[in-house]
Parts: sequence; C-alpha cells; structure tokens
Amino acid sequence: MSYSTLAVRYFTAPEPLGHAMDSRKPVTSEPQAQTVMKPNASPEKPKSEVAESHKATTHGLTFANQDSLPKLPIPELEDTCKRHLESLVALQTPREHKDTKAAVEEFLKTDGPALQEKLKAYASSKTSYIEQFWYDSYLNFDNPVVLNLNPFFLLEDDPTPARNDQVTRAASLVVSALSFVRAVRREELPPDTVRGTPLCMYQYSRLFGTARLPTDNGCVISQDPVAKHIVVLCRGQFYWFDVLDDNNDHIMTEKDISLNLRVIIDDAAQTPIQEAAKGALGVLSTENRKVWSSLREIMTKDPASNNAECLNIVDTALFVLSLDDTEPTSTSELCANMLCGTSEVIKGVQVGTCTNRWYDKLQIIVCKNGSAGINFEHTGVDGHTVLRFASDVYTDTILRFAKTINGQAPTLWTTSSPDPAKRDPSSFGNVSTTPRKLEWDMMPELTIALRFAESHLSDLLHQYEFQVLDFEGYGKNFITSMGFSPDAFIQMAFQAAYYGLYGQLENTYEPAMTKAYLHGRTEAIRTVTPEVVSFVRTFWGENPAESKIEALRTAAQRHTAITKERSKGQGHDRHLYALYCLWQRSFDEGAYQDSSSTGGYSSPSESVDSPKLSDASDDGFSSPASPGSFRGVRVPAAPPTPAIFADPGWDKINSTVLSTSNCGNPCLRHFGFGPTSADGFGIGYIIKDESISFCASSKHRQTARLMQSLESYLLEIRKLLRATSGKTASPRTSRARETEAIAERLQMSHRRGRIVRGDGRGAETPTTTDGGDLEDDGMGGYGFFDAGMLLHALKGVDAEREQRGEKPAKRRFVGKKLHLNEY
Repeated sequence: MSYSTLAVRYFTAPEPLGHAMDSRKPVTSEPQAQTVMKPNASPEKPKSEVAESHKATTHGLTFANQDSLPKLPIPELEDTCKRHLESLVALQTPREHKDTKAAVEEFLKTDGPALQEKLKAYASSKTSYIEQFWYDSYLNFDNPVVLNLNPFFLLEDDPTPARNDQVTRAASLVVSALSFVRAVRREELPPDTVRGTPLCMYQYSRLFGTARLPTDNGCVISQDPVAKHIVVLCRGQFYWFDVLDDNNDHIMTEKDISLNLRVIIDDAAQTPIQEAAKGALGVLSTENRKVWSSLREIMTKDPASNNAECLNIVDTALFVLSLDDTEPTSTSELCANMLCGTSEVIKGVQVGTCTNRWYDKLQIIVCKNGSAGINFEHTGVDGHTVLRFASDVYTDTILRFAKTINGQAPTLWTTSSPDPAKRDPSSFGNVSTTPRKLEWDMMPELTIALRFAESHLSDLLHQYEFQVLDFEGYGKNFITSMGFSPDAFIQMAFQAAYYGLYGQLENTYEPAMTKAYLHGRTEAIRTVTPEVVSFVRTFWGENPAESKIEALRTAAQRHTAITKERSKGQGHDRHLYALYCLWQRSFDEGAYQDSSSTGGYSSPSESVDSPKLSDASDDGFSSPASPGSFRGVRVPAAPPTPAIFADPGWDKINSTVLSTSNCGNPCLRHFGFGPTSADGFGIGYIIKDESISFCASSKHRQTARLMQSLESYLLEIRKLLRATSGKTASPRTSRARETEAIAERLQMSHRRGRIVRGDGRGAETPTTTDGGDLEDDGMGGYGFFDAGMLLHALKGVDAEREQRGEKPAKRRFVGKKLHLNEY
C-alpha cells in the first residue's frame, strides 16, 4: 500500500518555520508495521509464540542488563497449592475451606504433577512461562477496553503557572516525550533499578508506535519501530505531523510545535462541534472488539477509499495527543476525563471529550486549562513502565525551563538532540512538519455504526462513578516514623474502611512487580489473610488502643512478607493460571485455545496489571464468567476439570471486589482505573511524603462513602498511634537525636527549657527515618523507583550517534495540509 493523493490537499508552505516546513515531492512508501504480539485464539489460525527463548545480543545502556536477568521461576507445585489455600482461608467458611483443601489434595495426587512437568518443559524454550498466556488473556478480551483495561495518570500541573495553558503545556510535554523516545531508541535511557537490582527494560521497546488492532480472532499488538510522527486529536478530528528524523533527532522546536497546535485548534474550531461529532471516529475504538474489527473492514473495503491510509497514520503514530475543549472543575471530574472522557449530549448529539480519544494507543491528554494526563493501552506495558515515562517527561519539562534561566542547568538525557533551529533543513530528510488533517470517507454504514458506538459509550460512562480523596493529614513520613511499611499500612486501611462500612471482608488484589526477571510483569498479592481478619475485628471492637495497634502491626508485617515473596516470583495466581492454560491445551491436540476459568480471571485493570479472563454480562461488560462459556462464547466440551479449577474457591479467588494498586511519585496527582467486577471497586493510590492520593471507581456503589470511611479511619488510626507511640516499637532516629536522648537519660544535658513536642500532645519531637526496611521497595504496586536518571545526566555520559547503513524509504504525506501563513 502506498500513500494516495486522495487523502491529501496541499497548501503553500509557511514562512515562519523556514525551509524546515517546505513541502517536498511526495514519494511512494509505507511505514513498515510489525506485529509483535498475537493471541493464540483459535486452532485454525497459525500461532504466534511471543514468549520465545531469549537470545543474548549486544545492547546499549538501556538494555545492558537484559542478558544477565534471570528467568521468572516456576514455583514448586506444593508451595503454590499451600499459598492458594492460605489466600482463601479468610474468605471462606470452615466448610467451604474444607472442601477446597480436599480439592487441592486431589489435584496434587492426580492432574497437578503432570501439568507441572508440562509447564516446565514448555517454559524451557520460552523467555517466561507466563508471557504467552498473559498476552492471550489480554488480546482475546472482546469487551471495550475503555474502563475495562486502560488505566490513567493525572500529572501534576507545570510548576511554572504561566506554562499551564493548553498549547504551551501540550508542546512542552510533546518535546519531553520525544526526548524520551530518542533515549529509548538510541538505548541511552538508564535502566531501572530497585535498591541496586536491575529491572527488565523490554517493555520500553513496546511503548511507542504501538497499537492494539482488532481482528476476527482476538486483537494483535502492532508496532512501527521507526515511527516519526504523532497524531493530534482535537474536537474529534484527526491531525498529524512529523516530529523526528531518521536518526530519532528532533526536527521541531517547542515553539514550532506550539504553532502547529494552535493551527490545529483553530482549524478544528471551524467545524461546529455537533457536526464534528458525527465524524469523530475515535469513538469506534471504544466498541466491542469484534464489532470494531468488522467496522475496520467496512472502512477499508473500498480500494478507492483513503481510510486505510488514514488508519495506518493513526496506528503507526508514536503516540496520540488529545487536546480537550474542556476545563473540569473538580479533581474527580479531571480523573474521569483522563480515564474515559466526559459525556455531554446537546440536542441529541454527544459532544463530550469521550469522542476525542483513540484507546488503542498511548495517549497524552491536555485540557483547555493545561491539566494533563496519560491514558494507555497496557497489554504490553505495565504501570511502572509508563510511570517512568511520565516521571522523566515531567522532570524534563522542569529542567528545560531551568536551562532557560541557567544554561549550566543539568539535563536528564545522556545525549541531547541537536537544536532543530540551528540545523540545515535538508538534514531532516523526507518529513512533513506542517500539520495535516485526516479526511475520512464516511460511507453510510460507518455513519450509522458511529452513532451506535457513541450511544453504547454514553451508556457505559453513565454506569460508572468516580471519587477522589486527597488526604493531607499525613503521608509516608509519618507512616514510616511509626514503624510501618507505607504500602502495607494503606492496604490495611482499605480493609478496615470496607469492613467498617459493610461488616465483612472481600477478595482484594494488589500487584507485586516481578520486573527483576526477564520479561517480568506482576504477581498477585491477595491482601485478606487471617491476620487481617483479626485486625479489623479488633479495630472495630471495644478493645484497648494498644491491642488495635498491635493487631495492625501484625497484619501489616504479614502483608509486607507476602509482597516480598510475590516480587520474587513466588506466588500462586500466575502459576495456577499457567497450569490451567496448559490443561486447556492438553485437549486441543497441542494447540493453544484461550479460555476462561469457570469464574473468570478478573484482573487487568485490577491493578492495572494482570491477565483478565471474564465473561460478558447482560449489560455487555465484565462480570464473572459462567461455566462452559468464555466471554459470551460457548467453548467445546472438555475432559473433567482438574479438581482445583472445578472448586468454588477458584472462582472466589479470581473474582475481585477490591482491586487496588499503588503507582506513583511526585509527578502524579492521581492514578486510577475502572473496577474489575460489577460489584467491585477500582482504587488507585499514591503515597507521597506528606499526603496520600486516592482515586476510586465503581458501578454506582457507595464510592464517596467508602472514601469518607477511609478518611475517618486514617484520622482515627493516627490518634491511636500517637496515643500508643511510647509503647510501640520506636522508629529509627537520627544519630543526633539518639545522642541527645542518651545525654538526657544520663542527666548530662544542661540545656534549659521544655522540649517542644511536634504533635502538640507530649510525644517526642517527630523522628526521622533513613528508609531501611520501612521504605517500600517499589515491588508492591509500582511505587518510587531509582532509575538513576539525574545521576547519568550530571555525569554527562556521552554516547556516539548510531550510524544508519541503509537509506530509508521515502513516503507521501496523507491528509489536508493546514495554512500556517497568518501565524
């Protein structure tokens, strides 16, 4: 396929951007998209094994540690079964647990050992024993990805208020994002580490130029590894322009990009919003995946249509920049806008920002007031990876501003792109820096389908509610000073708040990062344990403060121990799921057939990181699956199900009510995702030094009330901690304070005056902590991590530019070229 002139209108090249904007003679070419991940969806189609054995190669800085990373270990079968029982004991009645124990014992005596050996044999030639099954579970998910799979980040505002208007903020974020792309492609991005332990960097190679494409047999993840353009969405209309050259260097300054964005905004405003909404094709990416697949076929069936070329431009873009014509008035509305857009129907037409999205790709979203966020399709990338991207982008915006004040200010990058303003325009190559508008052929079938897709999306949006809690009573510093792991402390808060509201505990999920292993993703932490049950009952009972704190400490320590174990790959969820998939394979004559458990596997947004197998409920959205079906599709009759998978405990542990995830650092205001079950909550949280941010979602359960219950608990537990602080284990203090305390005990101090106590109650001045074991290591959820970014920047590490041996193919430019002359 070559770019056609049907989708192009040429206008006079503008003077303000000089020769860099010159329109060159179009040459036929096509960006080569590479499909990198496919599901094993049906025995009729060839299988794509993405989890092949890793081969050692020569890497730059970014991937320098890849060949030394260990493979994710396969736990011992007996250990996995024991952990499975431990995760259920607090959620079942004694009789139910007795039945589950019997099922596990039968599994160990019958199917289990054989499946374990099959898994070991399978994994011997694969990079990771879970990777292919993981992709299968995501890519065969047919329900809409919006609210079901895609999470969001809400960035902090730019620290310089003058730069918080939409165009300035968007251009700044784009420039920083392109610097990150350049660092990844040139393998100059310093690798992630946690306390000196290197983490797998594979996901960074799948972050840009990537799209989730629907087919009749599940989705595929397609990537253009040499993409050099971005797509801009404004009022539902599509624009694009090139931003990198063939060496991945910038070809536009921030001022140039700002100009392009202003032109796009003005051009988009020329079309009345209600008229534009009728052609807002981004809404189709929110449809059921099979429906979306059929619609793509309809769009591209006419060889004379330019829709195929327009789709290719969108699919192969580095990322999508969504410019929203809205200014949310509350943080809850901001979060909802970043997750799923707003719904606003005027005269029967949807004009909300929900139509200004393309959910199959990484999206940077910027509101009219400069508030910005990220929404991402995360089949191939975890929250931790996108968090690094967000963190580096935010940091770079600050450092670039600092450089305008002090030219000696540090930079985040190992090497910097040459200043586009000082380059010879001929060195840019065959590029189009002038924005072009994609003009779709709106055939009757497409117009009708878009109308129904918008109606389905509006229906979906009205089923959910969102609530945020910006708790400023205290944060990580206070929690660690009391001797607790911050993440474990907050997990216990969820349990206490839920129990206080409903009088019972429910299955809870939190991801533990396993990126210390090659192609590692996450393992499931099942929070509810007997220690948690004891804690919530003690806390809500008539018991002394000391007893409540001791019960909290015991439960939190147990959670911390589980988290460390899971981060080492010693969990049961992924292992059992792999065994289940192999059992499915065993009666399909050696070919994979992706199917769900009798209870589904409720997790991708669950944490934003877990395989999800769930059936379709009557409303068309996720719910626990029913026996004999897989997302609404009947599966062939199978041999007797292994006892452990037929047991109701398997359904219970895979039906999550509280889906939680800790993902953030100071660059984020909020982080969140949709609930993973119809009766569940999705809770994203960020533990900062002096505050904690929560974003909760549900299908109209008591979301606001749960957040109120959580806030009340956090305040109450602070009172109890202060009241008992002299009797609990004391946190580590600074050496100066230790010396002072010893001197006072020996009556060696002759200082006069009453010691000022920081809490106003009589406790000692708040002590500091050096982190130690109290600091979260980033493995529970996706907390703070040491990427060594500024260290490398300050050292001024230099790397030679890569030399490309072959001359890249040229291409023609698709779309209506916009006027820049008057700007």
